Amino acid sequence: MKYRKRIVAAAIAVGALSLGACSSGSGSTTTPASASSGAGQYAGQTLKVMDYEGADSAMGIAWAKAIQIFEAQTGAKVDHQSTSFETLNASASQLFDSSDAPDVSEYNKGNGTAGQLAATGIIQNLDDAYAKYGWADKLGAGISTIAKYDANGVMGSGSYYGVPNYGEFVFLYFNQDMFTKYNVKVPTTEAELETAMQTFKDNGVTPMTTSAQEYPMGQLWYQLALSKANRQWVNDYQLYQHPIDWNGPEITYATTTLKSWLDKGYISKDVSGMKAEDAGLQFINGQVPMFYSGSWWYGRMLTDVKTFKVGITNWPGTTLTPGSGGNIWVIPAKSKQPELAKIFINITMSPEVQALLGESGGLPVAANTADVKDPNAQALIKLFNEVNARDGLSFYPDWPTPTFYGDLNGVMQGLVNGTYSPEQAQAELKNYYETYVSTVTKK
Repeated sequence: MKYRKRIVAAAIAVGALSLGACSSGSGSTTTPASASSGAGQYAGQTLKVMDYEGADSAMGIAWAKAIQIFEAQTGAKVDHQSTSFETLNASASQLFDSSDAPDVSEYNKGNGTAGQLAATGIIQNLDDAYAKYGWADKLGAGISTIAKYDANGVMGSGSYYGVPNYGEFVFLYFNQDMFTKYNVKVPTTEAELETAMQTFKDNGVTPMTTSAQEYPMGQLWYQLALSKANRQWVNDYQLYQHPIDWNGPEITYATTTLKSWLDKGYISKDVSGMKAEDAGLQFINGQVPMFYSGSWWYGRMLTDVKTFKVGITNWPGTTLTPGSGGNIWVIPAKSKQPELAKIFINITMSPEVQALLGESGGLPVAANTADVKDPNAQALIKLFNEVNARDGLSFYPDWPTPTFYGDLNGVMQGLVNGTYSPEQAQAELKNYYETYVSTVTKK
């Protein structure tokens, strides 16, 4: 493959995501409707909004408030349509280019998803809206990385095609009561993590849950690779700056470590048929002491866990971790209400809605952090800022190609089932990755 060098060093500097640096933005959603869009100006019109957030999640709570404000300010009605991440991930290119397209939708960021749709004209260029509403001033350079895509659909430069509406990252949830019962300390190194898992295993407890059918195990695999990687490796993997060595120390460590943990019973082989929801429920129901997954679960953990204390900690002994600005609002090319869509997006970026997002267990990107009072929310923000302080956010493993989410899940299932050895798993992933990347990077 011939790799084209990209000047993206500044764009990849994700330290600017720190919530401590977020400004309060301009204005407030409590401004009278007549001062913003005109009360009743859009009466009789309908905005079709699509997302894949649970109603009781932090984002679901915040977007419900945004819908309420939007309807009061504009006089328009919202047709709110819920879907799943997997369903939209598989169908967006067709749905957004059809007469059934939503007017505005949450969508997955990255080269293989939003980038591909931007490059093919399926989602709208938002440069004018960014200039009108001042969204870039609220985001910072790190989050803006996932909002911009060039002509090839590669993130970090070019025009704006999406608006990140929250931050997210992946960390370790743990059952503090089970840790106390078996005298296990919160690990600060991967060696201590393995010791902890062995202690649980010796006491007849499967230490960690995950899902090979959906995203959690792929993100765990990526975290293990990141624990042996540096920022240049992330740039090479995500932005195609240099070829990736699929038998190098980063990926080899990740794949062989997962296989070892499966063989030792630290992770049950039942995860091959489990979805993310299944894994999350195992943890919520107190069946396992550890679950490695994202901040998008946090609000639910606070509301659904009734029988034990939930602890959170960053992955031990690493600088880099999966994470970024959260999913993005996009406006499909076939949107029938693009101007109303922009008004709605702007409301979701307002201090009132962003503060509610933080209070509900999410990570706001445009909040005045002084407005976030809840101690649980503050704990999450503190953990997030630890990652930002070390320039640790490293995006997600499935971003490089349009099909890599499914490709990676399939290989993870094969690793669990014994269909693939670690070497075979890496060869499969190399083929999937390089087949696509060569089409993007060729001169």
